[in-house]
Amino acid sequence: MGRALTLVVIGALLAGCGGSTLPSSATTSPPSAVRPPASPTASTNGLLPVPKSPPAPSLMPTPTPTLPGPFPGGLLIADRGNDRLIVVDNAGRIVWTFPVAGSLPAGQGFSADDAFISPDGRTITANDEDLEVVVRIDIASRRVIWEYGHYGVAGSAPGYLHTPDDAYPLANGDVIVADIGNCRVIEIAPDKHITRQWGKTGGCIDNPPATYGEPNGDTPLPDGGILITEIRGPRVVRLDAAGNVVFSIHVPAAYPSDAQLDPQGNVVVSDYANPGAVIAVAPSGRVVWRYGPTSGPGRIDHPSLAVPRADGSVVLNDDFRDRVLLLDPHSGRVLWQYGVTDQPGTSPGHLFIPDGLDQLPPGVIPGT
Repeated sequence: MGRALTLVVIGALLAGCGGSTLPSSATTSPPSAVRPPASPTASTNGLLPVPKSPPAPSLMPTPTPTLPGPFPGGLLIADRGNDRLIVVDNAGRIVWTFPVAGSLPAGQGFSADDAFISPDGRTITANDEDLEVVVRIDIASRRVIWEYGHYGVAGSAPGYLHTPDDAYPLANGDVIVADIGNCRVIEIAPDKHITRQWGKTGGCIDNPPATYGEPNGDTPLPDGGILITEIRGPRVVRLDAAGNVVFSIHVPAAYPSDAQLDPQGNVVVSDYANPGAVIAVAPSGRVVWRYGPTSGPGRIDHPSLAVPRADGSVVLNDDFRDRVLLLDPHSGRVLWQYGVTDQPGTSPGHLFIPDGLDQLPPGVIPGT
């Protein structure tokens, strides 16, 4: 039985998105119905001594957000454990869902771990690590209109993927995807030929720009470059539009996931572990801030994607605590939440292993 919708301020949290090939040092679990063990009951709040730590978490109810609210166009969530995508508005109402009857090719399932809106606002691109495919979904009809990869079969030959992650649609109609198991990032044209590749297929060594150690993030940047997250390293590499290395920095994460750039040019990366963390690192490699309580309501469990916003807040997936959060990492306050903490479900207000998100522009989804 599901509870009523919960939109609460809880007090200090964060998230990111991981592939299935794990370093031996990482404390992680595969995204499945088997939940990870409970976190240790440590007294530390998990924050670096510099800069100043946020205050201790508190349970403080907050009014339901009203428009324009934190997400004027709604929030797209890849609710992986429930095998669906949903869009919620600022009041927490589900205004769009996928799949519906007739959405998928015959004989195929759906369990995407990431989903991103296309620049033209007409389609959503989603990747399924376990099923080895990337799909493009028409928003209006809710049907798959394009697919790359062989469903359920991993490979490295043309037309195949091995644990695809972070499939981003580009303005030119191509899709860029981190092909983790093949240790490469590829750009795929609508006619399904590979137009560009970063890294050497099977060359799973951190040596950019020639090779990459299991890249699980490939965030496109406004200058035409990309931000590559390497599980092996762990490192984050920024490339310019020509593929040259702008910087390559070590990040203090057991399992780095889906790095993003904040407005100041710092790297914000999730540590996909339990307890998890969100960390901001300057291009020099200096840690700017770290959020990672080890116990209490602020603990995050396998955060997979943390996206910095212009106002300094961060929106993230807290995968195994079944919630999506909008966090002020400097004060430690949770500003908005969707999902009931530690209570997975399918009813309105509930999630189960939410593993991806995207903030939508106004007008893309009716009702937002």
